[in-house]
Amino acid sequence: MLCSIYRSTRKEGAYLYILKRDDFSQIPDALMSMFGKPVLAMTMNLDNKKLARVDVQKVKESLSEQGFFLQLPPEPENVLEEFKKINAKQ
Repeated sequence: MLCSIYRSTRKEGAYLYILKRDDFSQIPDALMSMFGKPVLAMTMNLDNKKLARVDVQKVKESLSEQGFFLQLPPEPENVLEEFKKINAKQ
């Protein structure tokens, strides 16, 4: 399955996967407004691939069912909370 991956100009670390390059017709207007102007990052064949942050099977299912997949950045690590948990155990 071939797809095009775009990075967001408004939300760092957000990526939008679509089936057809520059075809944003399946993307809801509210999502496009939040995402900002999409910048092409790459085109990739998802067959026999492993992705770093998301399950490739979930991406394929979303592309087939919705026509797109939105990858958001992971939540930032709260170092202070982790420190408190470690100290509480000691």
